[in-house]
Amino acid sequence: MTSTERHIQGVPVSSIGERFGTPLFVYDAEVLRATYEELRTLLHPAIDIFLSLKANPNLSICSYLGSLGAGAEVSSLVELLTAQRAGIAAKDTIFLGPGKTTDELRACLAADLYAVVCESLAEVREVERLAAEVGRTEVPVILRVNPDFHTKGSGLAMGGKPRQFGIDAEVLRTSPRELAGLRRVRIRGIHAYMGTRFLNHQDLVHNTAQILELADALADDLGIPLEAVDFGGGFGVAYFDNETDLDLKALAAGINEVVEPFVAAHPGCRLINELGRYLTAWCGTYVVRALYVKESVGERFVVADGGTNHHMAAVGVGSFVKRNFPLRSLTRYQDEPTGWYTVTGPLCTPNDVIGKRVALPEVAPGDLLGVERSGAYGPSASPGLFLSHGFPAEVLVHDGVAHLVRERDTSEDLLARQRLVPFPPVHRQE
Repeated sequence: MTSTERHIQGVPVSSIGERFGTPLFVYDAEVLRATYEELRTLLHPAIDIFLSLKANPNLSICSYLGSLGAGAEVSSLVELLTAQRAGIAAKDTIFLGPGKTTDELRACLAADLYAVVCESLAEVREVERLAAEVGRTEVPVILRVNPDFHTKGSGLAMGGKPRQFGIDAEVLRTSPRELAGLRRVRIRGIHAYMGTRFLNHQDLVHNTAQILELADALADDLGIPLEAVDFGGGFGVAYFDNETDLDLKALAAGINEVVEPFVAAHPGCRLINELGRYLTAWCGTYVVRALYVKESVGERFVVADGGTNHHMAAVGVGSFVKRNFPLRSLTRYQDEPTGWYTVTGPLCTPNDVIGKRVALPEVAPGDLLGVERSGAYGPSASPGLFLSHGFPAEVLVHDGVAHLVRERDTSEDLLARQRLVPFPPVHRQE
């Protein structure tokens, strides 16, 4: 009988599962490359594409995108180390986040990054103090602004309302004297991020235009140069029924139309677009193995060896209503669905559901199932220590060869960092 299982660059998914075990995440480097290169081809050449590591901080993923030309947007000390070890240059790395520690800021100064993205005036003052402490005469900073306009069309808005992120535009407008008094911090430009998971290209174009207009006005108000404007990302990926993929060509055309006059007015200004989800989601599949197939009160269940402890995003990305990521049989990838299954993981909670009433071909114990478009916010946004299952293996298929790029947590890995207090035995009297 002809096999209908899924192959990744010619490699049968069953052989990947047998070699590395399940559950695991499998990333297709060819999809990763094609996604980046399409963006690079379509977007204006003045726009630099930065990987937002929060979406997928795997060292090999970062290294591969870096080799293609991507920069890095990092938000923790370990993400900074990851970008460095991945070979991404300091001049192509920015560090942002609303709660940077003193150690993280010191690491930024030591690394001589393109910019520290400061999210409060107090943070700007702290960078100034640390620069004096270590003898740095100039530290480049980008100011993250919380805009005073509202975003359009986002599932998760990040600006235009009270937020822990950035400095309110109104506050910045009243701070030119304080910024002018800086002796070691050099303001390099403006950053604004309006939200995530935009699927309507017109919303992204609108927000980009608003951010560039705001950056231009703030630079005039504050008397600062515009060497760089980071206008965020937020390019969406359609996961659920009734969602439509972003029209990338229309999006790029609209953004380029907005960017062109800005570049003409500010020659040499570096435009940064941070993309995490859009760059990495398409390339990843979360692979689980069916352990049991059972029926309960007329509903068929597949109990798999992995669930929301590895892929919390699959519960619906913050939706109050459970919605399904694209979930397929990898063993019978080409077969037509024959019934409806609810796919759950091994956790002792009713919330451990990665697919509710999904149309699938017949499922048998031992079959492999895959949650597709799962290259973003899998391990990085999941409670991997719940029930002490640990984090799964991660595999990158490159040029037809499957490479282990993250080892699965073992029992010893999970216990090694714990310390046992030597309690004396309790003797109870009869």
